[in-house]
Amino acid sequence: MTSAGETGSRAQQMREKAQEMTNAAARATDPEERKRLTDKAKRLMEESKQAGGKGTDDTGMNPL
Repeated sequence: MTSAGETGSRAQQMREKAQEMTNAAARATDPEERKRLTDKAKRLMEESKQAGGKGTDDTGMNPL
């Protein structure tokens, strides 16, 4: 079982990686590469929210 600190750390790493991809997308000259990087960054941000990381609006709890 992972501790809350480990989960928060993983979520933080995912958000940092998403930010790096967003920055790379902004620098990309190829429109397809830009879209690929942007889409991947969005997916990572969603995953970080689901991981219940610190600083997200999501509490990480399943409402059901």
